Amino acid sequence: MTAVFAGGRSIVDNLLDRARAGIVTGGNLVILGTESVRYGVTDILARRFSWSEFLLQCWFMTRVSLLPTILVSIPFGVITSVQIGAAANQIGAQSFIGAVNGIGVLRQGAPLVTSLMIAGAVGSAICSDLGARTVREETDALMVMGISPIQRLVAPRVLAALLIAALLTVIVAMTAMITAFALVVGTGQISSGTYLESFVGLAQPTDLILAELKALIFGFIAVVVAAQKGLNARGGPKAVADAVNQAVVLSVILLAIVNVGITQAYVMLVPQGVA
Repeated sequence: MTAVFAGGRSIVDNLLDRARAGIVTGGNLVILGTESVRYGVTDILARRFSWSEFLLQCWFMTRVSLLPTILVSIPFGVITSVQIGAAANQIGAQSFIGAVNGIGVLRQGAPLVTSLMIAGAVGSAICSDLGARTVREETDALMVMGISPIQRLVAPRVLAALLIAALLTVIVAMTAMITAFALVVGTGQISSGTYLESFVGLAQPTDLILAELKALIFGFIAVVVAAQKGLNARGGPKAVADAVNQAVVLSVILLAIVNVGITQAYVMLVPQGVA
């Protein structure tokens, strides 16, 4: 009985420690995100923002994420059209394939694919870069010189991630929708006019606004998580590798939770279109 009780206490203590660590991490993410936005806004207004670092990060993020994003968008469009087409044929609703394909990709698929690419490709690179700088004590050297690492390193990356995430979302949406259109119309399931008419009848301008809003929020979360884990890496190369792994996992979990909340709020607050 004592061993069982001791084991039970050990499990409870472990869960409590994890909960406390999660709360601390959440607080650190909020602080880092707030400070990065504050530094970005004040530096831009004061004309001391590091635009060279911003442009360098934009190019870097585009280079590492553009091609993988397009390659993921094509099979995503194929899978979406195949699954929706099969379900529509079973219930006799072929005329709505275009609407469901387009709206599904625009509201959910495009921002999610973009966010996963930002978290996986861009976020891991940012985390490893900042983690290596932290391990080599470069960030400590910046603080000794009176320069905030958040101001110098994080703020330009956050602003660059917002811009790239918004642009990548448009590319993902166009690639996936064009792929789905070509597959559905090319296989003769419905005509091109019926496909486009159903999409135009149900789609709304707010769908694109929702996709861009999600992309901005997801990109911000992914980069802040990556920066927080990178700046807090302690030890050596193993610590950097662990930080990258933690950043990717935590980003995906947070993105999924935030996506559910945004989608539910959108459905409740925005009247849905009727064909």
